[in-house]
Amino acid sequence: MTSAGESSSNPNFRRDVQPLLSRYGCNGSGCHGKAEGQNGFKLSVFGFAPRDDYDALVKEGRGRRVSPAAPDHSLFLQKISGGLPHGGGVLIKKESHDFQTILNWIQGGMSIGDAEESQVVKIEVTPRQQVMKSGEKQQMKVIATYADGTTIDATRLARFQSNNEALASVDEHGMITVGDRPGQVAVMASFMGPVGVFQVLIPRAEKLEAWPKLPENNIIDQLVHTKLKNLNIIPSAAASDEEFLRRVYLDVIGTLPTVEEARRFLSDADPQRRSKLVKTLLDREEYVDYWALKWADLLRVDRESLGHQSAFRYYSWIRQSVADDKPYDRMLHELLTVEGPLSESPQGYFYQVVKKPDELASTVSQVFLGVRIECAQCHHHPFDRWSQQDFYGMQAHFTQVKQKSGPHGSVLFTEGQPTTRHPRTQEVVQPFGLGQEMPETEPVGDRRKALAGYLASEQNPWFSRNLANRLFAHFMGRGLVEPVDDFRETNPPTNPELLDALAKHLVDYQFDAKALIRLITSSAAYQRSTAPNETNHRDDQNYSRAMFKRLPAEVLLDAVCQTTGVAEEFDSAPTGSRAIQLWDSREKHSFLRMFGRPYRVSACDCERNAMPSMGQVLHLMNAPGLSQKLNHPAGTLAKLTREKDDKRLIDSIYLTFCSRFPTEEETTVATEYLKTATEGRQAAAEDLAWSLMNTLEFVFNH
Repeated sequence: MTSAGESSSNPNFRRDVQPLLSRYGCNGSGCHGKAEGQNGFKLSVFGFAPRDDYDALVKEGRGRRVSPAAPDHSLFLQKISGGLPHGGGVLIKKESHDFQTILNWIQGGMSIGDAEESQVVKIEVTPRQQVMKSGEKQQMKVIATYADGTTIDATRLARFQSNNEALASVDEHGMITVGDRPGQVAVMASFMGPVGVFQVLIPRAEKLEAWPKLPENNIIDQLVHTKLKNLNIIPSAAASDEEFLRRVYLDVIGTLPTVEEARRFLSDADPQRRSKLVKTLLDREEYVDYWALKWADLLRVDRESLGHQSAFRYYSWIRQSVADDKPYDRMLHELLTVEGPLSESPQGYFYQVVKKPDELASTVSQVFLGVRIECAQCHHHPFDRWSQQDFYGMQAHFTQVKQKSGPHGSVLFTEGQPTTRHPRTQEVVQPFGLGQEMPETEPVGDRRKALAGYLASEQNPWFSRNLANRLFAHFMGRGLVEPVDDFRETNPPTNPELLDALAKHLVDYQFDAKALIRLITSSAAYQRSTAPNETNHRDDQNYSRAMFKRLPAEVLLDAVCQTTGVAEEFDSAPTGSRAIQLWDSREKHSFLRMFGRPYRVSACDCERNAMPSMGQVLHLMNAPGLSQKLNHPAGTLAKLTREKDDKRLIDSIYLTFCSRFPTEEETTVATEYLKTATEGRQAAAEDLAWSLMNTLEFVFNH
């Protein structure tokens, strides 16, 4: 076995020079690999087209880049070794093996090499998995196998990336350094297309004397506890009824409990009160409103693209699907295979928001499979298995889709048997789903039907896992795969067994979302406190405690309106409408925009901005609109202050804004403030309410 980069007396471009271009970032998207190249020299991104790169280096630029007559003076060598000014700096020293390899290649006649023999068919990463302690280091090794059976040590020329830098970092040479947090991290290695993963389990340094007896309500708890034992982490205590009440209301229906609902639940002695509450919430109209909003984001209900009437019809189909408890696989099938007048099948407006076959391929993959394949349209995915052929195999399902306008609006239909060709090789690419083998012949009829059937079948591992992961992330604060729409070999789930169990549950219950919600919310993992203990205060990955989740823009605005008793006015909705009922993402509203409501212009889950900002803090502290709601003469505070007993007033304020009774200390402080406030009792009550509105307890779900 040889080592990649060793000088050879007879090197060729594909096997010896191309890896160096990748190793030193020459063909990266920030250098010569970007669309327009750099200073007249353009390479394919990550070296996906070696023949084109060879021509660019050897034949273009009037042959000045390499000089067989004077190899030492070749512009290419002079630039990368510092002999001439180079925007990328000095990449290779003249005394290095890499410099000698390129020099030998030029001197030897600049062979391009055999395409098939020079193809890397797989890489093997060692070690594959390991338990490591905080601060430990581990060198990765990458062995590459070529199509002719030759193997080399490719470690020096491989690219490395950690999927969680807080847990473990990796340098350019493949040296891993473990951080001080417990958890599981995947470190990717990539060499000339193929990828491999090294998984590191990092337990807490202090071992547990004994594992406590903990409730295990279902399969979620069993698998979470197994992982926590391996990490030497004890989970937090159970959440109080007050914490569970507020959390489950916000998670299931995006709405705070009223004072009456809070009092009723907190006084209920039924041991099954929590599961009964979830069942009640799942039957409420707010559940339909909230989950229709979430699907409207993913399926991009966008008035600017569709027009007012069409966008509303599209949203109405989504909302009715949620109201009917339509299984996810049926929803997918109806959306993908729709045809006929859109006035009768409004789910077809999806094809007006996402119009082009290439956009449909990437959007369907990202939304329904959690797989990002967009970059494979131009080159092999740099961190996954997907090739250009995989991308165009997906795209081919949508090339038949046509639309025409008639007297009753747009009509969607499929037509013909259009041929899809690989953009580089010009070979015919037949329609096939991700993970399938490309068939030799194209399917007869509407290709989308075959795709829809495959996507929701047991043979496709992504559909059920993606939906299960999205639901789990919503309730638990983070997914088993993060980001939730980035499933790939180099970004494995933190608890694969748990993800498999959730996906199986979804399939066993015929893709019934409510069944999975009941399973998640009944788990001890969901019902934990956010308060950390000495073993889990640095764990944010393994569900040892509940996570703080910032309220979505619509939910927060509704919480402000509900607690103050003053509804918000929206231009595109009837008086009294709530923000989670808004179907129009283009509603002009400064609060919603400031707190991250998306425009729905992409399939990425990240379009909804959940990051806090200084503007948000200042708005909650100073906005005149909030002050007007708090001191509104017909608002909540005006009504509550009719209560003359200070203790009952304070209890009502805390139940309204925090869904809990105040502590003794909070009661004492609030009582003193009410008695000593110079501007009157109602103004003091408004101040108390506004202070609660600015706490993390109000702005976050916890």
